[in-house]
Amino acid sequence: MLYLFRRSWKANNQEEVEMYARRLAVCLGTLAALTAAGGAQAEWRDGGEVYDKVCRYCHEANVGPVLKGRALPEEYVRRVVRMGNRAMPAFRPTEIDDATLADVARRINGSEALARE
Repeated sequence: MLYLFRRSWKANNQEEVEMYARRLAVCLGTLAALTAAGGAQAEWRDGGEVYDKVCRYCHEANVGPVLKGRALPEEYVRRVVRMGNRAMPAFRPTEIDDATLADVARRINGSEALARE
């Protein structure tokens, strides 16, 4: 998250500032939605539901990189989700359990690539 703030102050134009503000809003909204249950263990039907309700908002909206169809190793997906990366927040096992996270990674790898707008 620090990267997000640091870059926003170095933005070259208003469009970049707005882009970073959108990234921040999406990250904070995602975190708020996941913690709204008061820290209780999140229960998901499957990895498809997690992708649709959490990942898709950034990774199919030109905020984060496109994930589908990239054949990312499951271990890489798990580490990025657990540790975060730049503007992407980390997600604890109480928010997305390990089995569901593994299903998310399999679904990402098994899907067709999305075209950027």
